[in-house]
Amino acid sequence: MIRGILLDLAGVVYEGDHVLPNALEAVRQLHSTGLPIRFVTNTTTKTKKALLARLTGLGLEITSDELFTPGQAARAWLKQHNASPLLLVHPNLKAEFSSLPDRKKRAVIVGDAGEAFTYWTLNHAFRALIDGAAFLALAKNRTFMDDDGKLSLDAGAFVSALEYSSGKQAIVLGKPSPDFFHAALASMGCAPEEAVMVGDDAECDVAGALLAGLSRAVLVRTGKYRDGDERRVEAPPTAVVKDLPAAAAWILGHRDG
Repeated sequence: MIRGILLDLAGVVYEGDHVLPNALEAVRQLHSTGLPIRFVTNTTTKTKKALLARLTGLGLEITSDELFTPGQAARAWLKQHNASPLLLVHPNLKAEFSSLPDRKKRAVIVGDAGEAFTYWTLNHAFRALIDGAAFLALAKNRTFMDDDGKLSLDAGAFVSALEYSSGKQAIVLGKPSPDFFHAALASMGCAPEEAVMVGDDAECDVAGALLAGLSRAVLVRTGKYRDGDERRVEAPPTAVVKDLPAAAAWILGHRDG
């Protein structure tokens, strides 16, 4: 039985500056069932507030409580561990951490920094890591669908480079971290085995959800999906469908089963 739904955003609901065909109607259809929904994204180029504003502008009806971001998870980690951030992130995301107090303990936080990934910034992060800073990765995706409709290199390669050089393993805060999935599920009182995940990333969205204990995960052939992705992951998807409307139909058809 399905009692809760997790939806990815980029590549599932929208791409670039446009909503995918009939995606908003599919979200409304899922909302009409009364099932709780959480939107779980690895987007790290915007603050949660800015992302909410963008989604609202695209016509998506969403509240702050329904949206889970890696930046949000990083703030919670820093508070829990009494640490201050050393940021290697996109300039637009820095405001997410501006209100945090200065603490003695440090944590290097790596996100999709875009053009801010330079030798100097990476070496600065490396030196902080070997000096004892904790290592947090907002996400470790291989690629993302860029605004020009093509795949671009994501932060995963830079996180791996710092892991290799420093000898430290990053704590991944976004998908596919089980803690990230579990936090979203806990917010709606849903057990993992009663939830379904929908995403376009076979590795982070689908396999990540299944390995986190979710009983079902649906892969859509939009966004970053490439033919055969479902055969290249440790935990294959429960179903592979055309797009979000097809995923919504699949969920409604399997809600009680």
